[in-house]
Amino acid sequence: MNKGDLINKIAETANLNKTQAGEALNAVLDGIADSLKDGDKVTLIGFGTFSVSKREARTGRNPQTGATIQIAAKNVVKFKPGKELSDSVN
Repeated sequence: MNKGDLINKIAETANLNKTQAGEALNAVLDGIADSLKDGDKVTLIGFGTFSVSKREARTGRNPQTGATIQIAAKNVVKFKPGKELSDSVN
């Protein structure tokens, strides 16, 4: 499923037109992204938790040349599925 498919599903389920469903989905995604940028966790009960984790700088290797390279530190987004989501796919 891609974003367009998800918008169609939201429009059908929530009885909205596709424009409204797209705006609603974008608002939710923007809200999650803004909270993560602020360093907050986003917990959707039954679905899961989004969080940000700091990945330290490290040394890596270029697989083509074998040369050692320095990989910069960065923040990464993590997702931990909730119990209901995990149970629904098993």
